[in-house]
Amino acid sequence: MAVGLQIVGLFLGVVSWCLQSSCTSNQVWKMRSQSESVTTSQWQFEGLWMSCAATSMGSIQCSKFKTVLGLSAHLQTCRALMILSLLFGLTSIIVSVLGLKCTKLGRTPEQVKAKIVLSGGILFILSGLFTLIAVSWYAARVINDFYDPLYGGVRFELGTGLYLGWAAAGLAILGGSMLCCSSKSTPSSPPARQFSYYSTTGQGRSIYRAAPASDASGSKAYV
Repeated sequence: MAVGLQIVGLFLGVVSWCLQSSCTSNQVWKMRSQSESVTTSQWQFEGLWMSCAATSMGSIQCSKFKTVLGLSAHLQTCRALMILSLLFGLTSIIVSVLGLKCTKLGRTPEQVKAKIVLSGGILFILSGLFTLIAVSWYAARVINDFYDPLYGGVRFELGTGLYLGWAAAGLAILGGSMLCCSSKSTPSSPPARQFSYYSTTGQGRSIYRAAPASDASGSKAYV
């Protein structure tokens, strides 16, 4: 049961990281509303890194944002959150692989591997939360500008990049939760049994102490 949860959780985490990468590089976080366009043969869309314009003839022209300090605060924050989500997601993949039950890592005890998997699950959840905050904040600004009657700029609508981000956040949180649940279901090893035998002989009192259960040789120590 725990092994299945770990494998499925890791698979969802890897898929979420791929979607996060696509979301971060996607240039269609918002696209110009058709109600604002003079003609339907031209489209304008923007992402985190550049603004693009396309025509019905298939030509696309993109221009990168020339300055960082001149960008709006929410755009810079969304950039930082998406980069953090990618870093956390990559780290969580590596950590989770090392903590899987089917992965041999020296003589690492099961309790330690369970803690490693738990750490990977928490990192996946944080990665998903970073992505969720970034795309939700960006979408809220687009919707607010669209319905604001006092807004004098170009009105945009939600783009495909935001939907990729929401899907990635959901998969990351789900996969991380499954990894955390698998670490909780890992049974703890029974405590080492220690017991003593006392015997009285003519030469004095002898004590026989059993060796701990974890001893590989399984031999007994005599005192």
